[in-house]
Amino acid sequence: MAVASAAVLCTIGATAVVLTRGGDAARTPVAATVAEQAGRTAGPALPATGEQAAPVGDDPAGPATRTGRPAAAGSAPAAARPAAQVAAAAPASVAYLRERYRLSATEAARRLALQEYSAPLAERLAADEPDTYAGMWLDQAAGGVLVVATTDGTAVRGAVAGAPDAGHVRVVTVRHSLRRLSEAADRLATTLGGTPGEDVVVDPQRNALAVFTGGRIAADDTRLAGALAAAGVSATARPRPAGVVPKACDPRYCPDAPMRGGIRIDVPRDNGTVGGCTVGFNLRSRTGTPYILTAGHCVLSATHQHVDRTWHQFLGPKIPVSIESTDPVTAENAYPNDYAIMPYQPGALSNWASRTAGAPSLVNYWCVADNPRCTGSRDVAVTGYVAYSAIQLGWVVCATGAGYTPKSGEVYVDSGAGAGYLPGTRCGQIDGKTNGGIDVRICARAGDSGSPLFTESDGRALGILSDGDPGDGPCTNPDEHNHYAPVSTILSRANARLGGRPYFQLATRAPTLGPVPR
Repeated sequence: MAVASAAVLCTIGATAVVLTRGGDAARTPVAATVAEQAGRTAGPALPATGEQAAPVGDDPAGPATRTGRPAAAGSAPAAARPAAQVAAAAPASVAYLRERYRLSATEAARRLALQEYSAPLAERLAADEPDTYAGMWLDQAAGGVLVVATTDGTAVRGAVAGAPDAGHVRVVTVRHSLRRLSEAADRLATTLGGTPGEDVVVDPQRNALAVFTGGRIAADDTRLAGALAAAGVSATARPRPAGVVPKACDPRYCPDAPMRGGIRIDVPRDNGTVGGCTVGFNLRSRTGTPYILTAGHCVLSATHQHVDRTWHQFLGPKIPVSIESTDPVTAENAYPNDYAIMPYQPGALSNWASRTAGAPSLVNYWCVADNPRCTGSRDVAVTGYVAYSAIQLGWVVCATGAGYTPKSGEVYVDSGAGAGYLPGTRCGQIDGKTNGGIDVRICARAGDSGSPLFTESDGRALGILSDGDPGDGPCTNPDEHNHYAPVSTILSRANARLGGRPYFQLATRAPTLGPVPR
């Protein structure tokens, strides 16, 4: 079976709204102050510096600012929706709160309404009280409390005294205002060559800065200790969280960086037709040059006598990807040695290189209807590969391809997958190791050739699709078998042809424009 396809990155966003003052939201008593509850929250603890939390309206001095001007106790945003209306518009959010915190529907609605109110309140406090306001957060574990931090409890407490659901708003006194923290983050990021909001972030719950190392800022940067000490506010360095990867997107229309396994590549043939294949994994040379790995039969056959170039969305934007290597020749079409190790076309890497240093190499995981247990499209970070000798029968593994036959009116190369076949990720079982390859019970179609086979739990590369049982259209045969060329076999074979030295390696980091550290 000839096979192929595409995948790349999408982003997600969030929105916020406003709350009503009105009254069908139940009030759940808070048994202790937020400061006392902090150790039981899901997020970072509040600063342990003696700050006190107080309910809104408990200030004996009354609602006044530190300068003595009256606080506009009733000037909280007026535009608001009843909690029941908020809940009706967010059934999944209500369900999450009820399940996660074992709440009633009424209490879940109240919390969502308070969440809506918090967004315009934050904007207002940042504008009206820039010298005192220090950020806010919604503490679900402490009873659905909106915590407002400030350097001057009198000023901010007065400003929020008229808030709807005021019984669930708490004010805590901290050392630094949000403006001061943000300015310090800008300075610290500039000193270390990072980006504010990405490499240096404000942590309002700790009233401090966090510097994430492992990206633009190296953990062993000799400037780091001095810059943290000179920040003027509390600042600590933390390793960048592992496994933070971009979200996946539809493999047919994904022209964005970074390059990852599962992306569609179209290959023009000598006879003027175009075929489709799929990127398997990222490779790199010993010197750091990036390559893609796909099936050898995609560029070596009776209709591929010229030097093949591959493209993403050949009939659309026609974005250049790779070019067949001729010096040395790094492709074969003889299973299990069915592979093509292809460098990028001149200039193509500028479109496919990761913009984040040290970002992981990825395989696209795209949910399809016949993978009912797929709970969300995502990317899987590639952590290494499993040697062919260590791959075991009975393993449950996953494969991602992009074979597709367009519907009427769609401008897209027909890979020959057949009407009704959906590109994406499917999982199944290894039940053979014949002819030096990996036999799996996973549906695949023409256009998926070269696509990655991997372990879902730990991101280990196993092989790339070479051929399999005939079939087209939807996946209806539960016993369909397809065959994958092992990654370890491919690397051993390609390196042996170049003199036996380990010239090609599986990349565990995404391709970049600069040299890759060894």
